[in-house]
Amino acid sequence: MTPAVSLQGLTRRFGEVAAVDHLSFDVAAGELFGIVGPDGAGKTTTLRMLAGVLRPTEGTAVIQGIDVATDPEGVKPHIAYMAQRFGLYEDLTVAENLDFYADLYTVPRKERPARLERLYTFSRLHEFTDRLAGNLSGGMKQKLSLSCCLIHQPDVLLLDEPTFGVDPISRRELWLILHEMVEEGVTVIASTSYLDEAERCDRVVLLDEGQTIALDRPQILQGGMTGTMVSVQTPEPRRSRDLLRTSGIVQSASLFGDRVHALADSSEAADRIPGFLAEHDVSVELMAEIAPSLEDVFIHLVETNDA
Repeated sequence: MTPAVSLQGLTRRFGEVAAVDHLSFDVAAGELFGIVGPDGAGKTTTLRMLAGVLRPTEGTAVIQGIDVATDPEGVKPHIAYMAQRFGLYEDLTVAENLDFYADLYTVPRKERPARLERLYTFSRLHEFTDRLAGNLSGGMKQKLSLSCCLIHQPDVLLLDEPTFGVDPISRRELWLILHEMVEEGVTVIASTSYLDEAERCDRVVLLDEGQTIALDRPQILQGGMTGTMVSVQTPEPRRSRDLLRTSGIVQSASLFGDRVHALADSSEAADRIPGFLAEHDVSVELMAEIAPSLEDVFIHLVETNDA
């Protein structure tokens, strides 16, 4: 099947810096695809190129068969782009914002009531139609922003960190909405720096300094880590991490809250951790084998690439 979105060697340079460096991947129609990485990884730049806001330095981006660089106007009816700071008009009400975007996208008047009713239903904004957008909570603002994006029923939805700064309950509700959209055939490409959120995606591309370091289903990436992952609790987690990184016992070691996640080649190698730390006057209060999260995978890949 022809992909809904196709990137081939997509690159964007700012002077000598390659913010996005030869990205190539396809996104299938009706797929929930995640662009994952820390700040500065190239997520926003990639989405801005897909939205036609920023021209690529090299390479191509094709959406619904249309080259975004050569025909940005032609692709606009097929997409909706929600930036980190989406353009809600805070001095307009919820209903007025939706009407404005319906006008902007030239949604036929006769089709609006049904579309608005559906958007109000899944966003749960029925009771707030007369409230000024500026008086909404962060989560409500994001749901209104998403509703404004969906008013013209786009084929491809581009979302730049849609849950940034949103409370946990609203984050969950936003992801439920996205899954509903995907079930109806909308292609969703969402960037996030929250690795736990990325596990909700059908596939993810992991970016580091503008380059792809992995691309697959989250479950496959997690299952592809070879070795034994352990969680180590000590009184000195930061020092323990630094010691383990130079121990030769583990492949990688990273802080997760007050614990260290360490990847050893085998369970036998992992069993050497308490003794090694004891030699450096660090006691192990608790150590347990754990299944690697997507965050573990990402950190391990970054450390491996930087080695």
